[in-house]
Amino acid sequence: MEEEQPKENTYLKGRGAQFNPKNRFLKNEKVREQVESIDDWTEPNLATVYLEDHAKSIVNKVESPDVGMWYSMNPYQGCEHGCIYCYARNVHEYWGYSAGLDFERKIIVKKNAPELLRKFLMNKNWECVPISLSGNTDCYQPAEKKLGLTKRMLEVCNEFNQPVGMITKNAGILRDKALLQQMAEKKLVSVLVSVTSFNEDLRRAMEPRTTTAQQRLRVIRELSAAGVRTGVMLGPMIPGLNEHEMQRIMEAASKNGAVFSAYTFIRLNGAIKLIFHDWLYKNFPDRADKVWNLIQHGHGGKVNDSRYGVRMRGEGPISDLVAQQFKKYNKLYGLNAERWELDCSRFRRPGAQGKLF
Repeated sequence: MEEEQPKENTYLKGRGAQFNPKNRFLKNEKVREQVESIDDWTEPNLATVYLEDHAKSIVNKVESPDVGMWYSMNPYQGCEHGCIYCYARNVHEYWGYSAGLDFERKIIVKKNAPELLRKFLMNKNWECVPISLSGNTDCYQPAEKKLGLTKRMLEVCNEFNQPVGMITKNAGILRDKALLQQMAEKKLVSVLVSVTSFNEDLRRAMEPRTTTAQQRLRVIRELSAAGVRTGVMLGPMIPGLNEHEMQRIMEAASKNGAVFSAYTFIRLNGAIKLIFHDWLYKNFPDRADKVWNLIQHGHGGKVNDSRYGVRMRGEGPISDLVAQQFKKYNKLYGLNAERWELDCSRFRRPGAQGKLF
């Protein structure tokens, strides 16, 4: 694998990761050891490219017991948003790419996703339960404006009355507001909008190709006004960077119509540890040591914990404080105050005949 890296002492604006860490599944790699060397090295192409994949399936069973979903589907792999903390980065290694820059610029597109979804739902063995759309990468990342795969998948779900849960941080979801409103009338959809910071300098560095927090509040406001059950996702909370904003985010989300919420505590698994560490010390050299140590204190001395039930919340006084704040502000702002479920009873296959007796 030819591992293209940017020049030394440069910062790639508009990208989260600043280099490509080695893919753990590949034996060989090509690196440039000396900047002055004359060889066949080529500078990295930082432009986003879309790589079409003719997928064989689109709905995946979720085996992890602590992520709150049974099945997920993702029309895109890799994400141009470039969020530095994204846990999905590691999945890009399975495709033969790096979790770093490759994840943000080499977007795998499953163009046959709507057709695969229809085929899946037509299977007589499918017993309807909610499916998460965007359980891995954001289904409303920039590629969606051009390709429209998410909208077509939603149209299939609406036709079958298949309930879906969605999560996004892109205001592009408002393009499908009318469709989501139709589904909401049948209790077929709920949406989590990710909001991590109101600090624009932090947002631009941490989530370089995403919309502003104010735009995300607009998404919550407009979807809620359209009757779509909408919530706020505070993920991840990073001590020393954005965890102090939890109350402000939850209050603003509630005022704009959010009725439920969720959060995660930062964890740096796999190659994300290297990517985040590099990013942190380049962007916040004055407090990088403090932030890194606080993350470690939230995971028993490490920056990652893979144990189910613990990995998303952390452990110890730092993560406990975040959990206590989350519980307090949920109650204060009326979030998660009611039990609510997507309706699976309406599911039907087009053309299927009901029982006469």
